[in-house]
Amino acid sequence: MRHESSRFAQKSEDQLSSLTSPSLNCILLRMILDAGGKQVTHYRTPGEPCALRGIFRNKVWLVQSVIVVKDEPAETVLLLLPGAQCVYPAGYARWRVHDQSGLTRWEEALSDHLSLTQAWETNRILIFLEPEKYYSCFLFWNQKTDQFVSYYINFQLPYRRSHCGFDTLDLDLDIVIEPDYQWKWKDVDEYELGIRQGGIRKEWVRGIEASKTEVFDRISRRKYPLDDSWLSWRPDPSWLAPALPPDWQVL
Repeated sequence: MRHESSRFAQKSEDQLSSLTSPSLNCILLRMILDAGGKQVTHYRTPGEPCALRGIFRNKVWLVQSVIVVKDEPAETVLLLLPGAQCVYPAGYARWRVHDQSGLTRWEEALSDHLSLTQAWETNRILIFLEPEKYYSCFLFWNQKTDQFVSYYINFQLPYRRSHCGFDTLDLDLDIVIEPDYQWKWKDVDEYELGIRQGGIRKEWVRGIEASKTEVFDRISRRKYPLDDSWLSWRPDPSWLAPALPPDWQVL
């Protein structure tokens, strides 16, 4: 695994060797302009339903209905339950199984935003968001068996608060971490294709590259939340899979 990590890191550095890194202020300004609307700063209460949205070019690209578990300045924890109402791009079902017969994710994102509505399936997921980070941590359980499945690193834009929940943008690249802490890259080809097609901006790639040292330190040292802190946690039985808020399309 260490050799694979070094190879991929070197490949990413080679791809980006000709790129100029903008200042952090410029990156944050661009993300705010992309997301649109006004920054929202109030904190939500445990059990409150809200929307986790992916925003691209001032449009809602993907949205999932989630429940707030914890919302504090240093950390936000969200719960995605099977049955939760979600809206995905038209090609989402194909991309999940790596079917490239139609438009790629970023080709579709750079054109029209066609969406389909469906319920989340199979796994219960805790999503850990921290301010200004280019990744989030997930914990997966099989909902039917209640068996813990894996930890997961989801590389994404730093989240921001919205009137209906939280906004970010998934950047394709992931790391799957087994319960015994064996790990593997996920969707590397899709990530590199997104860079080539211009959907994933060079400053976003810089943000991911800068975060990798912290991510691998968390994995190797089993640091929170990639430890056993939340493994015995269970949702309040009264929490049901939520519907999307009526204003989820408003930026």
